[in-house]
Amino acid sequence: MSFSYPSQSSLAAVVPTAGGQLWIFGGEFASPNGEQFYHYKDLWVLHLATKTWEQIKAPGGPSGRSGHRMVACKRQLIIFGGFHESARDFIYYNDVYAFNLDSFTWSRLAPAGMGPAPRSGCQMTPTPEGNIIIYGGYSKQRIKKDVDKGTLHTDMFLLKAEGAGKEEDRWSWSRLSPSGVKPTPRSGFAVAAAPNNRCLLFGGVHDEEEEESIEGDFFNDIYFYDIGKNRWFPAQLKGPKSERRKRRRGRQAEAEAAGGEELQLPPPQGPQEIVKEVVAEDGTVMTIKQVIPGAAEDKDRSGSEEEEEEEEEDGALGQPVEPCPRSSAMVAVKHGVLYVYGGMFEVGDRQVTLSDLHSIDLHRMEQWKVLLEMDPKTQEWLEESESDEEEDDDVEGAEGGEEEEESSEEESEDEEGEQQHPAVQPGEAQAQYLARTEQYWLGLARSHMGPEAKDKKVLKVAHAMAKTFYEDAIQMS
Repeated sequence: MSFSYPSQSSLAAVVPTAGGQLWIFGGEFASPNGEQFYHYKDLWVLHLATKTWEQIKAPGGPSGRSGHRMVACKRQLIIFGGFHESARDFIYYNDVYAFNLDSFTWSRLAPAGMGPAPRSGCQMTPTPEGNIIIYGGYSKQRIKKDVDKGTLHTDMFLLKAEGAGKEEDRWSWSRLSPSGVKPTPRSGFAVAAAPNNRCLLFGGVHDEEEEESIEGDFFNDIYFYDIGKNRWFPAQLKGPKSERRKRRRGRQAEAEAAGGEELQLPPPQGPQEIVKEVVAEDGTVMTIKQVIPGAAEDKDRSGSEEEEEEEEEDGALGQPVEPCPRSSAMVAVKHGVLYVYGGMFEVGDRQVTLSDLHSIDLHRMEQWKVLLEMDPKTQEWLEESESDEEEDDDVEGAEGGEEEEESSEEESEDEEGEQQHPAVQPGEAQAQYLARTEQYWLGLARSHMGPEAKDKKVLKVAHAMAKTFYEDAIQMS
């Protein structure tokens, strides 16, 4: 018999036992209006071979909570942290529990040393030696009545098992001080084990408080943590071979045009970060940060490889794709390929769920692949503010990009197929198209958003609408 699993937000761990098992503990249920709120403390297992749920009833486990983290380590499920919140109060945890997968019993661990402060939403990664790495997280404290202060943690700890595999395991905390470039402060990121004794961190959100509102800065970047070297470093997309070859040839052509002979141009100093604005299919404006590698990464190419790349250039070059910035995505790594599914982003007081699926080869780091596109019909508004009329007006203004596209199709029939938006010229780059048509898109955005909309907001929407139209035109050509 198949048992259904109650709707809740929780963390899962997978073990290979009996054809594969997915273990889930706790989580929360919240009604759309926020009036009903409940934290679970139950333990469930999904038997992947039979696709059936089973509830495991074992006493002595953690209290009801959500935002905790759970990993499978050796023959145990280790749970750390989380929070419990009610209408009147909240509490964050830094306790550690272990569930033995052989005896089906809970035990509360008491690691020696100074461990992390109470938190939720941290990174929790097991190492091949049977230890566990804890990074980051979020917590808040009440500083006075009805006033809470949130904290994004950026510290890192190692939970080490002494005598791993024994029932009398002794655990201890030690603080890590990794080198390299650490991720910027954020919460809601996703983590996964990566090749070459590394783990990775993807996406997340950093909430910035402005006056009486909070705006989330969402991410879609990747950071690697090298466990053996205790070092963080950001991932850098190299781009497809054909595009890298095209950039080199373009630089060489410019040099020849300028001096009539080959010039050796110095490569850019390190990768360049480009911030782009994208309009989702529902009109939502999202910020995307893209890292363009320097020319130094294109060295040491053999002649045969260059000839092969030239053949690849005969085809049309597609525009680079990548997952839009998001938090709470689901990630997994299989055979060195990272898969990113879903997640959420916010617009004002609204939260939108995502259902797209992307992948990238972690060995080559050339480009993202879209395996499943986002269907706007599947977007679900989880939360909506009826009081913030200004924010609603801004969202309606952004949605006008989609409405304008529909209306332009109707008007084009009356104008004998003429396209209302400025057409993309053959061979025109996106930056060139934007520079040539920026005033048009500014006027279009202003007409939808109204005279009271802020110039900065109008500019963002205008650039996002232009980018969307440009990419659609390229794909259709």
